[in-house]
Amino acid sequence: MVDSDWDDWLVRAVEDADPDGVAVWYLGCNGFVLKADCGTTVFIDPYVGIGDPPRTVRMVPVPLDPTDVEEADAVFGTHEHTDHVHGPSQAPILAGTGADYYTTDAGHEVVAEEDWTGNWAVADDQLHEITEGDTLELGSLTVHVEPANDPDAVHPVSVVFEHDSGTFFHGGDARPGEFAATGEAYDIDLGVLAFGTVANITDEETGEPVRTKWYNDENEIIEAANELELDRLLPSHWDMWRGMTTDPTVLHNHAASFAYPESLEIVRIGDRVDL
Repeated sequence: MVDSDWDDWLVRAVEDADPDGVAVWYLGCNGFVLKADCGTTVFIDPYVGIGDPPRTVRMVPVPLDPTDVEEADAVFGTHEHTDHVHGPSQAPILAGTGADYYTTDAGHEVVAEEDWTGNWAVADDQLHEITEGDTLELGSLTVHVEPANDPDAVHPVSVVFEHDSGTFFHGGDARPGEFAATGEAYDIDLGVLAFGTVANITDEETGEPVRTKWYNDENEIIEAANELELDRLLPSHWDMWRGMTTDPTVLHNHAASFAYPESLEIVRIGDRVDL
């Protein structure tokens, strides 16, 4: 059971939108919704869980109840971590809309462990495995699955969405090192990269605080943006976990002397940007 802090206004705003191109809404953490001019609606890494207190504690509102979603064509999970592949957050969207679900082999292990087909009545033919090099057609969106360097994940991928109005990139939680070929292959207008800090996170076994780094720091995220040759960089994930939150506006200083990104797109949960 999910209790949304915002009732259903954000879900209805997405459904009522009629973008001239592609509109992008930030769901907090690393979650996004894309809606194209053809009406195609895609969720990427939507997560409405509270974490696993006291190890991980959610610091932003729960913006939607997934059972309120009435329009969705696809949901993507970039890698197998709980805040990216999560039955209570994503399976109700699939069950309620008939949308297709795309994640890696490691992500599908989570789907099987949580028994999405049994617990949420998701059909087997809605579940699809993706890997690097795959290409999908979703309405007016062409989706490319590309590599990602996330040392904390078993099998992460990044995802590129091409549209006549521009190209959107979602890097999951990945760090620099695997993005150069993607930057050469696509002209990316808006790219999402996970940004965070170092924090003491409670160890699950000992209960003791452990110095932990999960996402790009200030220098890494700008390095990744330059590998990708981003026009606009949208930092994500910086708002989510207690102790891991940080200020994305500091990136203006880190980016100042580099060719990319050409600009920063600083958003908060619930904000919309357009390609």
